[in-house]
Amino acid sequence: MTTSLSHINERGEANMVDVSDKTATSRIAVAEGYVFMKPETLTVLREGTAEKGDIFATARIAGIMAGKRTHELIPLCHPLQINKISVDFEENDNPTSLRVVAVTKATGQTGVEMEALTAVSIACLTIYDMLKAVDKGMRFASIRLIEKTGGRSGEFRVK
Repeated sequence: MTTSLSHINERGEANMVDVSDKTATSRIAVAEGYVFMKPETLTVLREGTAEKGDIFATARIAGIMAGKRTHELIPLCHPLQINKISVDFEENDNPTSLRVVAVTKATGQTGVEMEALTAVSIACLTIYDMLKAVDKGMRFASIRLIEKTGGRSGEFRVK
C-alpha cells in the first residue's frame, strides 16, 4: 500500500500523474452500485410502463457515455482509449433494488477504475431521473470498485 498521494506534488499541489514511462498493459475494472426503491417502482421498471420510456436502454447508454468522458468530469484523470464499456442490471426483490454493474476495458498506461465507477454512478442517476415521478425517495448505495486487473498495482477483488 502506498503512503503518498500520487496526484500531489512535492509542494502539496494537485497535478496529473506522469504515466509516460509506464508500460501499456491490458486493464479491466468492474464497479457496482445499487438503486433502492419501493416495490411498486420496481414493478414499473419490470413492466416497462415508465412514462419516460425504456429505462434500461437509456441508463445503459448514459453510463457508457459517461465512462467514455470520465476525464472531462473528474479532475486529473487521463483521457483513455477505451476498448469496451458495458452496463448491466440485476433486479432484486429483497431488498427492492436494482444492481448496476459496469465493466470497462482498455490497453494503456493507467487504469480504468474511474471509468467504471463513473459509468455506474451516471447509470444510477439516470434511473433516478427516469423514475422520480414514481418514487422520489429512491436512494443509491454501495457504489464501489469490485475488481480490477492490470497495471503495476496488480489485481484487486472485493472479498
